[in-house]
Amino acid sequence: QVQLVESGGGLVQAGGSLRLSCAASGRTFSRDVMGWFRQAPGKEREFVAAIRWWSGMTYYADSVKGRFTISRDNAKNTVYLQMNSLKLEDTAVYNCAVSFGGRGQNIATIKTIKDYDYWGQGTQVTVSS
Repeated sequence: QVQLVESGGGLVQAGGSLRLSCAASGRTFSRDVMGWFRQAPGKEREFVAAIRWWSGMTYYADSVKGRFTISRDNAKNTVYLQMNSLKLEDTAVYNCAVSFGGRGQNIATIKTIKDYDYWGQGTQVTVSS
């Protein structure tokens, strides 16, 4: 059974930083793509970043490029999202998700909800002024 457990959310002032973690278990993820999404109140869930597990290749939404960094620790089966220079509009519930085999596609195309197979429960990030 695949399990994804997020942690690291919290309250932070604008301009600050947080690091989210996603502990993954239940299968060998080496050929998969891991993604982070977020959903703000009253808005649809949106793609944030993705990483191809075996190569480390990454892809980011324009809204976070240059501020957020996605990475993975193979030994710990954990994916991270380092968030710097946080803005009020980054406030959301952040979920990690896994796309089995990355659909065999270019990572830049694996950015919709339907591209992902399992989801974590999410962690709240609140950015205050």
